[in-house]
Amino acid sequence: KIGGIGTVPVGRVETGIIKPGMVVTFSPANITTEVKSVEMHHEALTEANPGDNVGFNVRNLSVKDLKRGYVASDSKNDPAKDTQFFNAQVIVMNHPGQISNGYAPVLDCHTAHI
Repeated sequence: KIGGIGTVPVGRVETGIIKPGMVVTFSPANITTEVKSVEMHHEALTEANPGDNVGFNVRNLSVKDLKRGYVASDSKNDPAKDTQFFNAQVIVMNHPGQISNGYAPVLDCHTAHI
């Protein structure tokens, strides 16, 4: 929360773009709101592209509504949603012990520690 501005989530644009006026949905909470402005290094942007680390001001949303790891996506273009399972290809580069049935690995994916 930034005084006089409101709630400003920050994060990296992974795919697509984010720009002022865009309606975004935060998943998995399924909260929808409008982006008022987008900034990078204290400079306003007309749009942010993949790889950009940005802050974006959102309408009518409290800091308490958002949690670390939430994903903001375009509400009008197949927004992100939660899932019960997913398939992944995992390549083990180095492991000190033996891996067998029942092994429960720790998975780090961006900001999530599962």
